[in-house]
Amino acid sequence: MRRRTFDALAATAGLVIAGLLLVAGGLLTWGHNFVTSEVHTQLAAQKIVFPPADSPAVAGAQFAPMRQYGGQLMTTGAQAQVYADHFIAVHLSEIGGGQTYAQLSARALAQPKNAALAAQVQTMFRGETLRGLLLNAYAFWTIGQIMLWAAIAAFTGAGLLLLLALFGFIHLRRTAPEAEIFPRTATRVEAISS
Repeated sequence: MRRRTFDALAATAGLVIAGLLLVAGGLLTWGHNFVTSEVHTQLAAQKIVFPPADSPAVAGAQFAPMRQYGGQLMTTGAQAQVYADHFIAVHLSEIGGGQTYAQLSARALAQPKNAALAAQVQTMFRGETLRGLLLNAYAFWTIGQIMLWAAIAAFTGAGLLLLLALFGFIHLRRTAPEAEIFPRTATRVEAISS
């Protein structure tokens, strides 16, 4: 194969792949911005404010991750995860005595006249629902962060391929038209006579 043909094919393929990576990077950036904006908007609308860092509500080692956001309005997935796992979950464990909503609900069904247990079940249901919603916000926010890193990788790959394609076209112009990729070498086989 002629060297110029190979260079043209390789450089053109590089341009096509770079174009695809640019489109992918653009879509990933849009996805990141959409997810991040939606999570921010939905969380901010709830007006959940972290207790101040020096508040008795977050005293103790189990609440340590909460203190970094002391007094802040919840607006990110990372904050939602901390609030769900290091505030709501701790309180639910105390309220339920280590049992989940499902376990307490089963007990409440067996004791329909126990008002205190019914109230405990209702509190657990509300707490676990809120915790689940916050963890869903965290999951979507995390997907948005992954999209951001994928977009950066796509744009970096596109830039690299554009540069390599440029070098390929420069090399194409400098290569002699008759140059081959793998020059043919003549080999001489001598017959051995017996």
